[in-house]
Amino acid sequence: MDSIPQLELISFKLCPYVQRAVITLKHKQVDFKITYIDLQNPPEWFNAISPLGKVPVLKVNDDEVLFESSVIQEYIDEITPPSLHPADPLIKAKNRAWIAFGGELMGMQGLHGIIHEKDQVSCEMMIGSIKALLSRLELVHSGQDFFNGQAFCLIDAAYAPMLMRFDLLKQHCNLDLLQDLPKIQAWQKKLMGMSCVQSSVVAELPEMYRNLIAHYEGYMASRLN
Repeated sequence: MDSIPQLELISFKLCPYVQRAVITLKHKQVDFKITYIDLQNPPEWFNAISPLGKVPVLKVNDDEVLFESSVIQEYIDEITPPSLHPADPLIKAKNRAWIAFGGELMGMQGLHGIIHEKDQVSCEMMIGSIKALLSRLELVHSGQDFFNGQAFCLIDAAYAPMLMRFDLLKQHCNLDLLQDLPKIQAWQKKLMGMSCVQSSVVAELPEMYRNLIAHYEGYMASRLN
């Protein structure tokens, strides 16, 4: 892989979106550097290169910048053949749509919203909405090791960070969002056992995620073990 450019990911340690790119890079065994910043107090150079003030940002050869996790994933995949996307154009397009679906599930109307909600009723309504969306995901999952079948694809890398945090919510707050979803449960177990997923986060992530839940002082904080 001598022709691969120098890659540097800008991240903060809790970010699930950066983790998508890290999993892709590690699965493809690509050399890269990761630089962690404090998003609450970002360095001036970060504001200059990140149009939205968000991570992930990928620096390419120090002189080009990419942002948005799915775009970064796609770029990494394109410069490191063979592709982790399905060959069939329709299946590939459907995967991209479900990756976007997963992005919504991680946002303020999904996983991140749960730990923000202050009152029990609103939180439980959001949990119900998320479970309904996950039920739709269950219907389109292959039921095999990975989303499309037996081959690991970009969509698997995209969902692994969310599935990891579902596991942390279960550990810390006794909230099982995957109850009655056997295909996604098996998918979660398979992905969590992969070295590229296990090594895609800092060792202190479980404790950091617990502290994040406590920090928001929402309903889920009252359920912390």
